[in-house]
Amino acid sequence: MTIAIGIDVGGTKTAIGLIDEQGHIRNKQSLPTDLGISPAQMVARMAAVVQAMLDESSISSSEIAGIGIGAPGPLDTRAGLIDCPPNLPGWQGFALVAELRRHFDVPIRMENDATAAALAEKWLGAAQASEHFAFVTISTGIGAGLYAHGRLLTGASGNAGDAGHIVIDPAAGRCACGQLGCWEWVASGTAIARQATELRGIATTAKEAFELAAAGDALMQPLVERVYRYIGMGCVSLINLLDPELIVLGGGVAQIGEPLFAAVAAYVSAHALGPRGRQTPIVPAGLKTEAGLIGAAALVHVPY
Repeated sequence: MTIAIGIDVGGTKTAIGLIDEQGHIRNKQSLPTDLGISPAQMVARMAAVVQAMLDESSISSSEIAGIGIGAPGPLDTRAGLIDCPPNLPGWQGFALVAELRRHFDVPIRMENDATAAALAEKWLGAAQASEHFAFVTISTGIGAGLYAHGRLLTGASGNAGDAGHIVIDPAAGRCACGQLGCWEWVASGTAIARQATELRGIATTAKEAFELAAAGDALMQPLVERVYRYIGMGCVSLINLLDPELIVLGGGVAQIGEPLFAAVAAYVSAHALGPRGRQTPIVPAGLKTEAGLIGAAALVHVPY
């Protein structure tokens, strides 16, 4: 039995796990992604957590098949670089793979975090029976992993699927990337919290916004309905572009559950271009919030 070390780097937290060949998580930890320190210092913290987990689980170096990293884009997977991620200021041009190799002498593979999560959903999750699907994660930002004709679509440099920067509503303001009205600017967890805080005049999380809307709050109900519509618009764009068999929604915002899925399915059924597209199933991630972590390990365990 071999173990993959999965590292899912996020804008707010980094999840680290020891995952076996069946996809079972043997151990996992998370730590804040501290943007107040250098990326190299952050990697040193990750390495210390990994080593502590290996020691705690009595796993020897001979049992480690490799390290898989799911990281936010834009990135350069061939060179192992984090290029210029909007949610990781200060990490521009950072050689993440090379820095991690200073701590561990094992094979290391890196892909966009949503791409890695898509591989996990194909391996063990909601897309096991599909050869054509898109995995969309809606959390700090919005990203997509694309799978077509039985393989991952990674693009020339690993950035295929950066769907969070599809323009949805130019009137909604300027995204961190510089464009107006990007999908993640209007519908990510960060976007929901920002808009809810502006409307209420007090700090409000995305979770609180959804709870208030469900309770009938007159300010939050229109916001949540608009977010559902924006998510539907992004899904229609992916359906029209890629002709998938299904779309898998993951990430923290997708945990809202049935109200979101019903609203998005209704939008898709009304607005996707073709008859088959309008019937595209919109399903929750089978691995829920673990898709990113298991996906990072899948980069080691699963051929792609």
